[in-house]
Amino acid sequence: MPVAIITGASKGLGRALAEALAAQGWDLVLDARNARVLGEAARAVSARGTRVEALPGDVTDAGHRAGLVAAARRLGGVDLLVHNASALGAEPLVRLAELPLEGLRRALEVNTVAALGLVQEAPPALREAERGAVITVSSDAAVEAYETWGGYGASKAALDHLAAVLAREEPGLRVWAVDPGDMDTDLYAAAVPDDDAPRPAPKEVVPAFLRLLAKRPASGRYSASALLEER
Repeated sequence: MPVAIITGASKGLGRALAEALAAQGWDLVLDARNARVLGEAARAVSARGTRVEALPGDVTDAGHRAGLVAAARRLGGVDLLVHNASALGAEPLVRLAELPLEGLRRALEVNTVAALGLVQEAPPALREAERGAVITVSSDAAVEAYETWGGYGASKAALDHLAAVLAREEPGLRVWAVDPGDMDTDLYAAAVPDDDAPRPAPKEVVPAFLRLLAKRPASGRYSASALLEER
């Protein structure tokens, strides 16, 4: 069975994607900081009959990242790496004049630096995979200037650029940056707690990711909405 590493997999998009991949027979290595919530997610995912390794920890920790790749190798390799873990930098979001620099550093460490660190840990296994792929979860805030989203958006813009360069440097892999759009998640609620407009659940967005894996288009940046419209 193919093996995927998914960070930020205890809830939201990460968990929804894990459940969908498990339903297709993928073995999984799941990461999140909250051990209890991650354990609950792992038990639910493993009930679908696939092997699941749950490793609680912080993706900014190099030792933890190495542990994720080692766990995937024990399951058979690394066919897919999904960097979904994200930090906002401030909760709720604030204007740049008020953004704590430590918050910006945290957003960059989690959203950008940790993604590169995990990619640097995984290439030998990814290159060995017949259909190796990397997915980085982006945001429209990476390309649009929204008030209060500056720090988060900057970290995602940097992540997009890393993904684009990685695709050039690793032509044997597929590297996709995916903008899932606004979703009904705890992350969005923490970012803008007063915005209660209806949004799609993560499971409604997951088919866009499955389409990428099934069709394997060229490396690049994709929006979930455009991928879903192609069906």
